[in-house]
Amino acid sequence: MNPEVSVVIPCFNEVRYIENCVLSLLSNGFSKEKMEVLVVDGGSQDGTLPLLHELSLKYPQVKIFSNPKRITPVSLNVGIFAATGNYILISGAHAAFEQGYIGRLLEALERNPEAIAVGGIMETKVKNSKAVSESIRTVLMHPLGVGNSKFRTGVDKMTSVDTVPFGLYRAPMLKSSGGYDERLIRNHDMELSKRLLAQGGKIYLLPEAKCTYFARESLGAMAKNNFKNGKWNLKTVWITRTFTSLGLRHFIPLLFLGSWSLPLLLALADARWVFAALGIIIFYQTVLAVFAWKARNGINRWFWMLAAFNVLHFSYGFGSFMGLLSLPFTSRKP
Repeated sequence: MNPEVSVVIPCFNEVRYIENCVLSLLSNGFSKEKMEVLVVDGGSQDGTLPLLHELSLKYPQVKIFSNPKRITPVSLNVGIFAATGNYILISGAHAAFEQGYIGRLLEALERNPEAIAVGGIMETKVKNSKAVSESIRTVLMHPLGVGNSKFRTGVDKMTSVDTVPFGLYRAPMLKSSGGYDERLIRNHDMELSKRLLAQGGKIYLLPEAKCTYFARESLGAMAKNNFKNGKWNLKTVWITRTFTSLGLRHFIPLLFLGSWSLPLLLALADARWVFAALGIIIFYQTVLAVFAWKARNGINRWFWMLAAFNVLHFSYGFGSFMGLLSLPFTSRKP
């Protein structure tokens, strides 16, 4: 008898997070007999694989697949096309799911036949609560840090959105779409959502369903991750040949970077442009300082939040700029 829900988890060197993720799914309140958990590993070397084998021996629902290419959308597609359930839940190794998450999404899908996918609110947390990590956590949940990402900032009723994290999909529709675009190292989730929406239907965000994402806990790791995210913005548009594969919010950090770096460049010819650049920078830093001050909660710190806002915006914007420079060398071939 086939399971009702297949969960797909791409994974690479996630020994700190994967067990918590898998157990949160198996203990979610949804019948384990109606579920399979497909973990697609990219050749982990940190102890993840032995841990997964232990879990698979204890829980026959856990099945391990291999992806030697180590590319996330490839792992996702391996899981999607191996899935035997009527519905497919996309997970991440850094995620954990509150009780009832699967059941609530499934009920919403069955209640709304026009729904392509349904996802829940994502709360950002950290494994180690320190001033720096808590400050990063605050920034990653703040509208000034993540824009209008409603799955991060929250909604008070079921809302139609352009994408969801860790959504539950109707398996036939997901498979017939061809799955994720394997050319996209990043932004493959947004591109898939846009492609599915173009076929008709809705993607819903359900406030009663909640999950947790464990964020990176240092400014360096945050910068590295957001640089890569930003780099793939224009590369995604270039590869897919459509601006609709992303939203406006994905390009705002690049516009910010240009707003003060271009005047500085012009200042090489006319020094008066320095004042324009300084004015923009001072205004921007003042805005960040005010929002960081208002976001204090006794655990985070104003200085570290100000630093995290700057690191997030600059690394994302600079990544977008480097992505722009790389376009002539980026292949569009499938």
